Amino acid sequence: MGTLRYTANMSADGYTVDAQGSFDFARPTDELLAFVNETEADSAVYVHGRRMYETMVYWETHEPGPDPNPHADRYAEIWQGVDKVVASSSLSPDAVTSARTRLVRDLQPGELRRIVNCAPGVVSIGGPTVAADFIRQGLVDDFRFVVYPEVVGGGLPALPRDARLSLRLVESRTFDSGCVYLRYLPR
Repeated sequence: MGTLRYTANMSADGYTVDAQGSFDFARPTDELLAFVNETEADSAVYVHGRRMYETMVYWETHEPGPDPNPHADRYAEIWQGVDKVVASSSLSPDAVTSARTRLVRDLQPGELRRIVNCAPGVVSIGGPTVAADFIRQGLVDDFRFVVYPEVVGGGLPALPRDARLSLRLVESRTFDSGCVYLRYLPR
C-alpha cells in the first residue's frame, strides 16, 4: 500500500489563506523552497482540488527567467514530472491544461485508495477542502506543515474544524525566515 501525504502551508493561527483568499503571507525563501524540493521529490501523484490546481498549474509552464532561480526551476521539474488528479465538480474539462492530469468529478475514498495503492511513490493531497473528508476518515498517513510567522485572523483552516486527530511529531525544522516545518504521523 502507498502513502497518502497531506501538505499545507499555514499561518501561525492555522489558515492556508486569509479571509480575502490571499496566501501572500506564505512566500517561501530560497532556503525553504530548496527544502520543499527535497521533501516533494518522492511524490508520484498530486491530488488537488480546484483552487489548489488553479494556483499550482503555473508550474506547468514555468520557464527560467532572466534571473533564474534554481529552486523554482527544480520545483517546476517536480510538478511536471508527476501525475495529477484534480478533484472538482465545478472545473470544466477545458480548464485542465496541464499534462499528465485527469479530472475526477467526485473523488470518493475508494477511488483515492486505488490511486494511493497504484502509485509508484507518495500521493500528495493538497488543499484543505479536498483533503478534509479524507483527514476526518483517517486516510492520511503523513501530515506536513510549514507554519509561517504571520497571524491572519481568519480564512480557510488547514485542518477541518471538526477533525479529531492524535498525532506524533516525527520531524521539525526551523528556517532563517522564522518558518517552522512540522511533520506528524498518526498515532
